Amino acid sequence: MKALVLEENGKLKVKHDWSIADAPTEDSVLVKIEACGVCGSDIPRGFQNGAYHYPLVMGHEFSGVVAENREGSSFREGDRVAVFPLIPTNTSEKAYQTGDYAQLREYDYFGSRRDGAFSEFLKVPEANLFHIPEHVNILHASMTEPAAVALHGVRRMHISAGDTGAVIGGGPIGNMTAQWLRIHGCKEVFVIDIDDRKLDIASKMGFKTINSTTTDPVEHILEATRNEGVPRVVEACGLPITFLQAIKIASRAGEIVFMGNIHGEFKINEKDFSSLLRRELTIYGTWNSKVTPKGDDDWSTVLKYMDRELQVAPLISDVVSLDNGPDIFQSILEKKNFHNKVIIKPNLIEKINFAQRKK
Repeated sequence: MKALVLEENGKLKVKHDWSIADAPTEDSVLVKIEACGVCGSDIPRGFQNGAYHYPLVMGHEFSGVVAENREGSSFREGDRVAVFPLIPTNTSEKAYQTGDYAQLREYDYFGSRRDGAFSEFLKVPEANLFHIPEHVNILHASMTEPAAVALHGVRRMHISAGDTGAVIGGGPIGNMTAQWLRIHGCKEVFVIDIDDRKLDIASKMGFKTINSTTTDPVEHILEATRNEGVPRVVEACGLPITFLQAIKIASRAGEIVFMGNIHGEFKINEKDFSSLLRRELTIYGTWNSKVTPKGDDDWSTVLKYMDRELQVAPLISDVVSLDNGPDIFQSILEKKNFHNKVIIKPNLIEKINFAQRKK
């Protein structure tokens, strides 16, 4: 089959004779990949020596179609599915027993620890499959994973109807986080970023936007809220400066979710730390998402809301073929073109020349 293979750090190559990876479980189902999103984590994995091994097929945000019938399976050939990429490997761990698979110490993972979905086919454990509802576009369903990550973080908080929220980071995760804040009851949500193109998308979706390169977000939000701050804050960038901004814009008894993986060292001075204590702030960490209990889990909830209250289509900037894989990654690295959410479709034929593409 065809696959986009990370042969070594910084070297991606399209292979036409790549073997389908061995099934991770006995009940695995063969899935034909329809779409797979490029995650921000694919950049350090592929280009900053972040891979567990080489060669590797990356890609963990994906949707597809069941490609064959398997005896005893509840999925049939032709079923449209979204795929949870984490595969538990130690069922004796407490986190497995409670359904908190993202807290496991031992697990496998599509696109990082094993070959992922920048390919034509994958064998997937049945427990990792979610039926895509009829109202959901299968291309959009490839964004179920990041949408579930955003939802999982928002569910950490105790949102009341009429609350005000703020999200630092206007990329796909940040935008979907802002949408989940609104869906859960926030009447007004600020979205903070440095890129006017991302802010324009957020503005058109009804959010209040702040460009932190021209406006101090802390001053702006405090002024807009009569110096009260906002009760629900999500940091979705992963920068020391934005971690501190999140603390500063939170209101008394406010809740903060640190969603971004930090780059660098976070420090806080005595005054800001004292203010954190005196305002009795609650800070949550979050990682990944939950697929239990079935029905009320993050993934089922995302698929229920997607293409309805949760809109992901405006976030997609590029849909490209596997053959375009090396070029699109190079374009992302060089930052010469605007790439918000990039989705790779293995069955797409068209090839784009990014060198000639305008910003």
